Amino acid sequence: MAGSSDNLSSTPAVWSDHGAKSLRDYCLISPARNEAEYIRETLDSVLAQTVLPKRWIIIDDGSEDATARIVSEYSAKYDFIEVYSRANRGRRALGGGVVEVFNIGLELLGDHPSEFVCKLDVDLILPPRYFERLLEEMARDERLGSISGKPYFRVGGEDSGELKSERIADDVSVGASKFYRRTFLEDIGGLVKGLIWDGIDCYRGRMLGWRSKSIDDAELRFIHLRPMGSSDRGILTGRMRLGEGYWFMGAAPSFVLGKAVHGVGHRPAVIGSLTLLCGYGRAWLKGLPRYNDHGFRQYLRRYHRAMLTRGKARASALFNAEADEIWERRRRQVARPVSPTQ
Repeated sequence: MAGSSDNLSSTPAVWSDHGAKSLRDYCLISPARNEAEYIRETLDSVLAQTVLPKRWIIIDDGSEDATARIVSEYSAKYDFIEVYSRANRGRRALGGGVVEVFNIGLELLGDHPSEFVCKLDVDLILPPRYFERLLEEMARDERLGSISGKPYFRVGGEDSGELKSERIADDVSVGASKFYRRTFLEDIGGLVKGLIWDGIDCYRGRMLGWRSKSIDDAELRFIHLRPMGSSDRGILTGRMRLGEGYWFMGAAPSFVLGKAVHGVGHRPAVIGSLTLLCGYGRAWLKGLPRYNDHGFRQYLRRYHRAMLTRGKARASALFNAEADEIWERRRRQVARPVSPTQ
């Protein structure tokens, strides 16, 4: 089984009373640091949505450029845009820092009655029906805990019109645009403050029977103005950090080697794959901390072994079937009547 009884919540949030929470509305939380070059395009693409958010909390994480001025300009015009500022920490909030800022946004959101919340980066251009479509997908599947579209980046300059996929797997949602069911966040115990937090959440959810996905559809393809992994001192630094992230989340060496081999044909060719391996190896040699959940790491490695030996499609089918069983077991557990003597 993908998860033991120890992994199962005694009172799963998904079947609890939602109270006044609305399943038709959503809110956005956006960490922002030195995003003046891109943020207007994100702001304008959100304002062009067919379904607008009820609240958009933008947290300026110590920007040194015009980011704060730009978002203040927009918040003065639109009541649902709220701007909060943090002191300059001297660096971009990556990994655990991003989660920290997102959690501040959740605290500010409080008991707002929207059931859906999206962690949205501010270097994106979203298609107009983006959030309308995500709400429709959530309404169709009560087990869908997180969802996103697929990110693409421009090739050959802004005027070329050519886009290239960032090649995100279908069974995870994209960190740049994580659209969550809030009961899912409660059920997995919130987000982990560490690298690859945006993969850990999806795998933890599946251990509890939830589904996550990203959809490659014309109405859900969004433009990532800064290619994934390049926000902090370039793409090679991002590959190094990805290797460290695989170490943190508990990936097996064989899986990381397989990812490096698979990535040889993609730019930056060879050097990108070697940098990924270097990041993982360096974290291993330094004995850097790992995500402190042994059951999760066992689950992850079992899934990775299945991918390497059976292929991605077969492994996903097997683990999805296990998630189906877990979901039904948890549902029966909650539905079981309690005797007066208990």
